[in-house]
Amino acid sequence: MPDAIFAHPRLAPLYDAFDGDRDDLAAYLAIADELGAHRVVDVGCGTGCLALLLAGTGREVVGVDPAEASLAVARAKPGAGAVTWLHGDAEALPAVAADLAVMTGNVASVFGTEADWRRTLLGVGRALRPGGHLVFETRRPRRRVWQDWPTENQPITLDVPGVGLVERRFELLDVSLPLVTFRHTYRFHADGAVITSDSTLRFSDQDELEASLVATGYRVLDVREAPDRPGREFVFLAARPGGQTSPTQ
Repeated sequence: MPDAIFAHPRLAPLYDAFDGDRDDLAAYLAIADELGAHRVVDVGCGTGCLALLLAGTGREVVGVDPAEASLAVARAKPGAGAVTWLHGDAEALPAVAADLAVMTGNVASVFGTEADWRRTLLGVGRALRPGGHLVFETRRPRRRVWQDWPTENQPITLDVPGVGLVERRFELLDVSLPLVTFRHTYRFHADGAVITSDSTLRFSDQDELEASLVATGYRVLDVREAPDRPGREFVFLAARPGGQTSPTQ
């Protein structure tokens, strides 16, 4: 079940406003160029920010997400007709012979068990062509970023177009590594409604992630920094067996 921020019909339209500028997505456009990827699958595409950027460069793009409310936001955006939007998770992906599959933001960290993560990797693998690439990011556990969250996430009120003033508050609920749970609470000034969204992220170390990729048939090609968040993220570049598996085709 997706978190309420993605799945609740009143919260999904707020996501882009509170998420701010997505400067992190430029790195994924650069990777798609580096790999010569024309057909791309955006796994956990949410409100479609990256999928639409990719489609805007003339690529064939499939965006898949289990939250219908987020997909509704994505489908309403300019240029959305150029993307194939699918409601579901990675296991439901068809064999589209994609050159590249991506998981940005916290997508790769929402799978709370190794079994869930394994099923996701296998589903993505079926959607890739032989030699196709998977790129995803995860937070570095040793950075212990959750210690900074209460300070970084001060209460904020935004005037959201079509919605009005909305206040968001953050609360760190539990740290039971490798799982970290937190809550966002939204208050709508227009009618006083209060809606909460709880999220749990899994903080996996590099060795664990590399082992899971190899066990599901991928070849790990590189583990990079996120250029906009040095020291905070791993960016994994892996390939499905067969065909060209060099980072620079």
